[in-house]
Amino acid sequence: MRRLMNRLPPNSGPAALLAAGLLAFQPATAATIGVVAPQDGPYALLGQQILRGAQAAVAAGDSIVPVAESCDQGGGKAVADKLRQAGATVAIGFLCVETLSDALPLLKTAAIAAITVSVRSRILMEDAARYGWPLFRLGPVDGEEADKLAETILTRYQNRPIALVDDGTIYGRELTSAVRQKLEAGGIKPVFTDTFRPGQEQQLALVRRLVKAGATHVLVGGDRGDVSIMARDAAAEGAGLYFIGGDVMRAADRPVALREGVLAVALPDYATLPEAQAAAAGLRTAGFEPDGYTLPAYAALQVASAAARAAEARKGTIAEALAGLSVDTVIGPVRFRADHELARNPFLLQQWSGSGFEVLGPATE
Repeated sequence: MRRLMNRLPPNSGPAALLAAGLLAFQPATAATIGVVAPQDGPYALLGQQILRGAQAAVAAGDSIVPVAESCDQGGGKAVADKLRQAGATVAIGFLCVETLSDALPLLKTAAIAAITVSVRSRILMEDAARYGWPLFRLGPVDGEEADKLAETILTRYQNRPIALVDDGTIYGRELTSAVRQKLEAGGIKPVFTDTFRPGQEQQLALVRRLVKAGATHVLVGGDRGDVSIMARDAAAEGAGLYFIGGDVMRAADRPVALREGVLAVALPDYATLPEAQAAAAGLRTAGFEPDGYTLPAYAALQVASAAARAAEARKGTIAEALAGLSVDTVIGPVRFRADHELARNPFLLQQWSGSGFEVLGPATE
């Protein structure tokens, strides 16, 4: 199971001033929106990002209610009780699957919709659909990273010799295995597959085997550091290999710097998106860096507020409104499918420029 990784008073200090400046829209009706996030413990930093993003996005007239999330099994009941007592009709955040698995049955009874910004469990959403729990996911689901990698190879590199290598970890093996299945279903058989030993100072032997196999494009199920070493050694050998990694490529650029041109299928740095520029600038002016979950939480608050207004206009529930709503947010347009998942895959193909990853547009070849 994948678990993601100060208390901030609501509507106070720089965040309140920021909220007033960033959102000029005046809602017709006020909404009480819960913000469920850790306020102490090992995930407090991530919880702080969620609270800051929500406070920055709250519209005039609406109010937010911070609710502490412990991420312990059994803690979801207390979260649901606090949301109900506060009069919330929708809540955002929810870093941990443990919280949601306990809270969702109670949230259904109380007619409180939940928007998670991080939980990727496919099984949880299947249970939500089975039992009618009002859960919506504003983030990726398990498997979408592999989907995007396979789509990238099938559309951009279908005529190139492809190699798949992994570092032997659960993540690396599962990622490359899932991509391989999709590639072979699409008519592409890799020319080379192997498991490499991670954390080595050089990967010359692997590079030479890749060249001998005739590969030109290499999908790596492994950490950024290993990809950096492979790309460095391939350049030193004049191998002409092109490397592409997954979401773990969003890591520190050390100890070996990543070479320009290396690709990654990853979640974007939302602060660099055109839709986020005003919000990111406002957050920085208020002394907050728009990193981590800050902008996804900002977007979740925008969606929750819009859904509250739509539900009021239609005399329905917020869950019903969310199911058919499209909202322009700081992370781009947000729309949920009938199964309450995002309508678009949030992973994007990006290229390392030397100072950061830049999102690539559609293939032109």
